Amino acid sequence: MKINVLFTPVIADDLYFTGKTTVVIDVLRASSTIVAALQNGAKEIVPVGTVEFAVKVSGGMFGGQTLIGGERNTKKIEGFALGNSPLEYTEDVVARKSIIFYTTNGTKAIVKAKFSAGLFICAFNNISAVAKHLAMLDNDFEIQCAGRSNNFSMEDTICAGKLISEIEKIKTDLSLSDSAKASVALSKSFGRSIYKMLSETEHGKQLLENGFDDDIKFCSKLNISEIVPYFIGNVLKLLPENGLSLTNEKDNIAN
Repeated sequence: MKINVLFTPVIADDLYFTGKTTVVIDVLRASSTIVAALQNGAKEIVPVGTVEFAVKVSGGMFGGQTLIGGERNTKKIEGFALGNSPLEYTEDVVARKSIIFYTTNGTKAIVKAKFSAGLFICAFNNISAVAKHLAMLDNDFEIQCAGRSNNFSMEDTICAGKLISEIEKIKTDLSLSDSAKASVALSKSFGRSIYKMLSETEHGKQLLENGFDDDIKFCSKLNISEIVPYFIGNVLKLLPENGLSLTNEKDNIAN
């Protein structure tokens, strides 16, 4: 079982992911928000790569059952119902709703990896659940860090390292690329206090300046969710409790 980490989305093109198993991480805050929304009963999340496409897609869906959420440079986009704070995506707001979702980094990384045979979303909030599912699949996989404006981000890489360490608790036959080994090393060095680490990253500091300290606290919580968001038919849904084999995922995508 070989694991590779891509530190930013610009390292590989869309076709690189064809047929692969991929995990996308954007701790601050898209991954955490996606987990929160599906945990709180959202029907599905439609990740998009541009604001314009978000508006276009939402126009073809049922208005009362569809919300548009997301941000640009940490701020909620004018005309959107929701921003990118996981605390906004409460059960009374998102239950049974489809959410069109755009963010500066996270949704772009998801869309880029759309040709993956199996595509999953990970945050600190659900890291053990994702690790268990990946160990069950027993496939080589890529971890795509969303990064920040196509640059390296400490928080995503540390989350990737912690995910690998969680899998190492379950499986012993892992083969790590150099980038995967570096992610584990960074996680062990800087991941002891997740809240402190997040607060001291470049993105974390920007969020603090904009009043999102509660978001950072939420995003720093380990394993508060047992769900695994997975990508199927161009939307993110809740992985069934019994999981899916990679073969099942391919069949579902084909259908």
